[in-house]
Amino acid sequence: MRAELSCRLVPDTLWELTAPLLPGFSRRPQGGGTSPLSERAVFTAVVYVLTSGCSWRLLPDTFGVSPATAHRRFTVWSNSGLWHALDRAAAETLGLGSEAGWVAAIVHTANLRCCADG
Repeated sequence: MRAELSCRLVPDTLWELTAPLLPGFSRRPQGGGTSPLSERAVFTAVVYVLTSGCSWRLLPDTFGVSPATAHRRFTVWSNSGLWHALDRAAAETLGLGSEAGWVAAIVHTANLRCCADG
């Protein structure tokens, strides 16, 4: 179910559009910590929260991403301008197709969450 849900929430076309727009994360200078999670897994978890309307703390375990990590990345991505860049890239690349509509829904809810969380 997890792979099927992941492909439905973040189809390959959307991921190929999003991946280059994500800001990079550098290693912690003090070392330690846990190994980085798959960016696609985190993005999928964030998209789930945005489009389902659930709260961050109720993110299902099936995504393999903690609610704190999902929310932290959402905040970093919001502050970096990801949602605006994704909206612009989708308009240029996807035109008016159904995936463009899905991206528009994601961007719209991300902008609503940014205002509500911040």
